[in-house]
Amino acid sequence: MKQRCIYARGMDLPLESLRTLAAVVDAGTLERAAAQLGVTPSAVSQRIRAIEQRVGRVVLQRSRPARATEAGEALVRLARQLALLERDALAALGDDSPAPRVALAVNADSLITWFMPVLTAVTAQRPVLFELHREDQERTAQLLAAGTVMGAVTAQREPVSGCVASPLGRMPYVAIAERSFAERWFPDGLTPRALERAPLVDFDPHDSLQSRFARRHGAQRDAPRHVISASAEYAEAIALGLGWGMLLPGQFEAGVARGALVQLAPDAIEVPLWWQRWNLASPLLDLVTDAVAEAARSSPALV
Repeated sequence: MKQRCIYARGMDLPLESLRTLAAVVDAGTLERAAAQLGVTPSAVSQRIRAIEQRVGRVVLQRSRPARATEAGEALVRLARQLALLERDALAALGDDSPAPRVALAVNADSLITWFMPVLTAVTAQRPVLFELHREDQERTAQLLAAGTVMGAVTAQREPVSGCVASPLGRMPYVAIAERSFAERWFPDGLTPRALERAPLVDFDPHDSLQSRFARRHGAQRDAPRHVISASAEYAEAIALGLGWGMLLPGQFEAGVARGALVQLAPDAIEVPLWWQRWNLASPLLDLVTDAVAEAARSSPALV
């Protein structure tokens, strides 16, 4: 039976091959994808070769796990967009199929402060299964570009190819330290020398907020740093005096009022956040987007 195809600039792309490529990227190997699709690994390999012949490029790195190439990422994104449109059409026809899975990328601080109500707002209106990818706001757009997610909270203003972006607000981060830590490491205040020596706490290896703040206040060299990649534990590490770090409103006011914490400087680093999503006329994606916008508007964590 001839495969159904989609057409772009005269190039026919077999839909079955697109779905197979996405399945391999998700499964990590041709063998696992074959088992999920109910075909042989040879058939999966043939479908991948067929699409590579059509586009004239390698679309899959045959590594473990298998990864899409740059050209392959565009095709994976297309496959998932088509799947979303198909689910929307079936829902409009009243098809009683399993709830669709919605993959989103969100930075950790948004997850703990304002994003979670988005999930309940959407599921209150229609059955949905969410798959959240927690990633730094500087990197969530990469998951969108790769086709891994259909929407992302990101610090990137420029829309990813095939996506649209809308502003959410700014997250204000304030430099906070435990009182005895501040007395030990900043006896003369927030001097450049003290910032170069005092241990700081980063959320993950890509976290640059603390370094940006230190540079703003004159530091020329990087200070020793701890890495605590868990939101609650990150704030706790600062409260216990492991190091200083940037916290959000709601994470430090009570400690400052008690005298257990101190604010190191009056200024904050404001991180603009954007919502990026596939540029598709999808009722499901529109529903998610509306819920994201409402949650952001009503959150005190965003200014």
